[in-house]
Amino acid sequence: MTVHILVDSTADIPPERARDLGITVVPLTVEFGNESFRDGVDMDGATFYRRLKESAQPPTTSTPPPGLFEEQYRQMVRDGATGILAMHIGSGLSATLSVSTTAAQMVTGDTGVPIVVLDSGTVSAGFGLPAEILARESRDGASMEQLKAHAESMFSRVHLIAVLDTLEYLKRGGRIGAGKAFVGGLLNVKPILGVRDSKVVPIEQPRTKAKALERVGQMVAELGALDAVAVAQADDAAGQQLVTVARTFWNGPIEQFNLGPVVGTHAGPGAGAIIAITKA
Repeated sequence: MTVHILVDSTADIPPERARDLGITVVPLTVEFGNESFRDGVDMDGATFYRRLKESAQPPTTSTPPPGLFEEQYRQMVRDGATGILAMHIGSGLSATLSVSTTAAQMVTGDTGVPIVVLDSGTVSAGFGLPAEILARESRDGASMEQLKAHAESMFSRVHLIAVLDTLEYLKRGGRIGAGKAFVGGLLNVKPILGVRDSKVVPIEQPRTKAKALERVGQMVAELGALDAVAVAQADDAAGQQLVTVARTFWNGPIEQFNLGPVVGTHAGPGAGAIIAITKA
């Protein structure tokens, strides 16, 4: 069986790595007023974050239309996929999973090719890193059953701990969830948040970025033995800081992901996260 991997663009996998690994990426959309941009396709990160800071009206985000998923699934079948494993942003954060599932059922019904659609329960490299691992395993001949089992195992062990420059963008976008406990007089802190079971969860609220980064490193180190580590950043400065922190507890490879426009709409400029998958 040739199993192909599909993700939505909130996985934040760099386009060149997605191409190299044969991962199909379906873009969500960011709208500034009447202008629409495909996530990771029509606007680079630097342009997006500059516009995000300058825009008086915050952007909005939307899921891909069902027809786009259907088109991609059918193309993957034409390209030789005898099975497709799709992974998406947590269902509590976006309707993307539901749209993809509907399209997958239609294509499987027409072609007989099995399409497994999974809810990652997380965002960005929280499922982008597992997708890359699974794409490599698929190339090595892993079966659909093996890939699905490993995906579900990784999703149960993935930890995403983020540092934001401000909660303002999460507040604007209505994605703050349980993080509402932070809102009020705390918009000037450098909040530490997690994403668990499709919810944004407040962890701590340091007053400085340096203290926040230090605490993130401590928290990840306390997770114990790790299988893989990645960082996701809104800009190069945040990425460099996070890699430095990660090197205090991890000597293995560190994949870097850029927080794209859809995730960046809610995380804001200067945001970053460490993603760690603990050992089974």
